[in-house]
Amino acid sequence: MSILKFEKINKTYANGQEAVKNADLTIGSGEFMVLVGPSGCGKSTMLRMVAGLEDITSGSLTFADVLWNDLEPKKRNVGMVFQNYALYPHLTVAENLAFPLSVGKVKKDVIKSKVAEIAEMIGLTEYLDRKPKQLSGGQRQRVALGRAIIRKPNLFLFDEPLSNLDAKLRVHMRNEIKKLHEKFQVTSLYVT
Repeated sequence: MSILKFEKINKTYANGQEAVKNADLTIGSGEFMVLVGPSGCGKSTMLRMVAGLEDITSGSLTFADVLWNDLEPKKRNVGMVFQNYALYPHLTVAENLAFPLSVGKVKKDVIKSKVAEIAEMIGLTEYLDRKPKQLSGGQRQRVALGRAIIRKPNLFLFDEPLSNLDAKLRVHMRNEIKKLHEKFQVTSLYVT
């Protein structure tokens, strides 16, 4: 069971600002949970604590019954999609998709096969040789989704991934994310 659990989670910055206070939340295995709220209420901070990008001041964060408070980000097997896509501008679409596997020392032939499979799934096969600046916002977001998917994470984190897209594209990408969740059934936390 891949249950994500926040128990009395607090995040207080050095200046005394409380970003998250006594958060209790349980996200079931394969569930898609959405955190909705105004800017500055702590949603993205909670997501960043799950990813290991923010320290937890107090409380406990567990995933699959493993305490994650001090677990290094690279050991969490989390796929994260950011608001600003977070693509490497000097790398092609193929290289951006391959990046998590390259870092993980996966064999080149396996990487090539996985990149082709994911590119087909996200509809970007014909764009593999392009750089991010040559893509539309929706295509960039699909690359970001593909890069998160390719590593087969145990948990997906989405940090306002559609906020930079126009209304029509947001609806389309929301449907794409829904289809991906139905296909992979990976526990997901989505902030908006």
